[in-house]
Amino acid sequence: MTISKTADVSTHPSGTDKREKILRAAVKVFARKGYFSSKVSDIAGQAKIADGTVYLYFKSKEEILHSIFNRMMESFISQGRSELENIEKADDKLRRIGELHLERLGADRDLAIVFQVQLRGSIKFMREFSAAGFAEYLDIIRRTIAEGQKQGVFRRDLNPVICSKIFFGALDEMVTNWILSKKKFELAPAAGEVMEVFFNGVARK
Repeated sequence: MTISKTADVSTHPSGTDKREKILRAAVKVFARKGYFSSKVSDIAGQAKIADGTVYLYFKSKEEILHSIFNRMMESFISQGRSELENIEKADDKLRRIGELHLERLGADRDLAIVFQVQLRGSIKFMREFSAAGFAEYLDIIRRTIAEGQKQGVFRRDLNPVICSKIFFGALDEMVTNWILSKKKFELAPAAGEVMEVFFNGVARK
């Protein structure tokens, strides 16, 4: 099976639907069994298709994991850019980024588990994903903070790169805590607490 044939199948309308079905099934399987313990046959079973059908769309289990990440980041970044275009103040933009982050992952627990745990199952994966859409996401946060410094709403003596990583780290920890907690609670409202703590550290005195 060549890469070109795979691309031809996945770009056909019915092929796109089947591809999405496989990815949704993979999210459930990876979240429940773990990436390394899962097999392509498990994904096919969850999607209710033949094992061989999976290989019409993906060359390997690893490619499926990459596709899950890419699809999530592309969708998230696209939505974020669209919403941020209509917001003028940098602090409001940053607040919306935080809300979107927790809203998106809080709406799909299985996806959150894959994003928080399975994608970080190896140094190799972490390096690959850090060089992909994740870097673009961090850069959006960095530029928003830099914009806020120019607007005078954020302290200008702070490094935007470091601030962006601290901001992401706070949101990231909230999601991890949510999926590990035995208590059931809504994740999205936690954005308000994160923003309160973060802004108290970066707001201009």
